[in-house]
Amino acid sequence: MTEITTEKARIGAPSAQPFINGFTEEGESLSPINANASKAPLAGEAVKRHSHGGGVGVPDSSRAGRLTSYKLADFKPLTGLEEDWRFTPLKRLRGLHSDVLNGAAPSVTVSGPEQVTVETVSREDKRIGSAGIPEDRVSANAWENFSEATVLTIPAEFEAGTEITVLITGQDTVAAAQHLVIVAQKFSKSVVVLDHQGSAVVSENIEIVVEDGADLTVVSLQEWNDDAVHASSQQAKIGRDAKLKHVVVSLGGDLVRVTPSARFTAPGGEAEMFGLYFADAGQHLEQRLFVDHAVANCTSNVLYKGALQGRNAHAVWVGDVLIRKEAEGTDSYEANRNLLLTDGARADSVPNLEIETGLIKGAGHASATGRLDDQHLFYLMARGIPEDVARRLVVRGFLHEIIQQIKVPALEERLTDAVERELAVTNN
Repeated sequence: MTEITTEKARIGAPSAQPFINGFTEEGESLSPINANASKAPLAGEAVKRHSHGGGVGVPDSSRAGRLTSYKLADFKPLTGLEEDWRFTPLKRLRGLHSDVLNGAAPSVTVSGPEQVTVETVSREDKRIGSAGIPEDRVSANAWENFSEATVLTIPAEFEAGTEITVLITGQDTVAAAQHLVIVAQKFSKSVVVLDHQGSAVVSENIEIVVEDGADLTVVSLQEWNDDAVHASSQQAKIGRDAKLKHVVVSLGGDLVRVTPSARFTAPGGEAEMFGLYFADAGQHLEQRLFVDHAVANCTSNVLYKGALQGRNAHAVWVGDVLIRKEAEGTDSYEANRNLLLTDGARADSVPNLEIETGLIKGAGHASATGRLDDQHLFYLMARGIPEDVARRLVVRGFLHEIIQQIKVPALEERLTDAVERELAVTNN
């Protein structure tokens, strides 16, 4: 009698059968016939040279093969044809990618528990560069041009009873560079709110270090004036059994481009990455994120939601998740949802999932863009709710899923009011 087991098979799971001759563990054919017969980018010599995570074979074929450097000269001038910049209107960057950034950086004011230390340090401070290296020309330009940085440290085992607010206020539109380092020491627990306001043209590098066992929430709020241009690279390094919740909220500004990344350095780490954006006529709001599962047994969950209204309102979301060969036991998911409230708005959504091992718990991605659901509106209107009110209720419910992740009542109320103001612009 054949024994039937109830255990589900997993792709790449160990079995009693040996690997098939002529194939790698991941199922790649090593046959020289395939290599010679095909003109595909990874055929021939490229097959021999290909190594997972190295980006060999095709430039930028792997997210792990992305160029990183502190030197601006290592990055070629931008043309707009690069994958990382094909959605970005370069002329509206106001020189952040090409000029010397000699303007005055936005002022930084920190409020919160007295146990949290705030320092202004020179660029030689050893904590600078501890969480990441620039991955694009704009970020590298900021690295070359900032003169001092703000370092915020949450002490070990300290649990902040209230949020730490970092008010970043721009008062000038001359292109500038800014640098901020956040260190959550071992077993601390805190919420840090980065509140961007005023007028600025700034390229900003933010480093986030989440040490072993720490639990850190970072909320980056972009509520700039209409003339602001803001590029922000926010790189996080997550330690053993550490947890990072990262929330990006982009509402104001002419052009805002936020590129958060989360890199696991030890097992047991967890990253939750949420985003909310509301683009009006002519606004460009862009989010490009990266989750690097470089070690085993880590978890990540990504959810970004956006609403757009008005002619030439443009939102971009690109989500890259890399699960390296060493990252067995990974559990990862990413999703993006967009609501187009009027004609003339555009949302580009590109989820990317790169998996180098089948020995994982799960991985997936999803993306959807569309207008309001007529059935939702009908349901509400059939109960006596006017159409304009029904439309607002649907949009509120759609975006509230992100707002409620912040867990700071005053900030949640502020964002709810901001969404109401956005909806009032075109009576949605």
